[in-house]
Amino acid sequence: MGRTRKGRDISGWLIVDKPAGITSTAVVNKVRWALGAKKAGHAGTLDPEATGVLAVALGEATKTVPYITDALKCYEFTVRLGQATNTDDAEGKVIAESGERPSDDDIKGALGQFVGDIQQVPPKFSAVKIDGERAYKLARDGEDVEIAARPLWVESLVMLDREDYDHVLLELTCGKGGYVRSIARDLGEALGCFGHVRELRRIWSGPFEATDGLSIEDIDAQAKTPELDTHILPLTASLDGIPEANCSAENAIRLRNGNPAMVIGNGLEYGDTCWVSHEGVPIAIGTFKSGELHPNRVFVLPAAE
Repeated sequence: MGRTRKGRDISGWLIVDKPAGITSTAVVNKVRWALGAKKAGHAGTLDPEATGVLAVALGEATKTVPYITDALKCYEFTVRLGQATNTDDAEGKVIAESGERPSDDDIKGALGQFVGDIQQVPPKFSAVKIDGERAYKLARDGEDVEIAARPLWVESLVMLDREDYDHVLLELTCGKGGYVRSIARDLGEALGCFGHVRELRRIWSGPFEATDGLSIEDIDAQAKTPELDTHILPLTASLDGIPEANCSAENAIRLRNGNPAMVIGNGLEYGDTCWVSHEGVPIAIGTFKSGELHPNRVFVLPAAE
């Protein structure tokens, strides 16, 4: 018999502006403790030294995490030119160096090859699994890690600033599964000078922005107080851009039991993803087919007051 998890049954999103030097899991644990929440998770890992938006899902909102991880994300990052590291960031050991430095025009000209549908090889020090083992564990054990290329959609990659001879600031907007460290590594190779990420910040992730996030200091200061609750966004904040439909009380029961049910929505077409509410309460999210919603996720929430 499994152990019952203690805590408050609260659902929604708390947006954190993650600082450097802490893992994404540690941030989730901090939020869970501060709110006394029974269940929490995050929508998209940030490396420990990366900063920026980390969306923490609470309770029933954890069921919508895939819709954030699948959404576009935007990063600002600084590439250190002239050096390759074994981790593709500043935390690793320098494994190659070059005195060559590209011009601004060279850099801008090389960015186009990383836009659109591309194939990307994740860093050797990453959480990708190889024969059941994490790549970073194999790499730390000294094994020669071979990782297959993966498809990635890159919406845009632009140069923002050339800080100095050795550093360039870039902005990347991409889809699910993108590794900024791989972009820096591959750009350095394309320019013939090597490169790695010196600093990385996630500016926004789907509908969530770093500027709206709480700092760790804010969370500590407001922990276990009603004030922290005021920063919780509704579950539906993660469904921005997904069409909403409505249903009757009877069909809400059918949906909550995992069965297809009739819904009413404007402009929905066969196969569309949509979410359904009844009297303002989210009921389910799923696929619209011939007037019915076929639920993929069902929400267990109290009725609206």
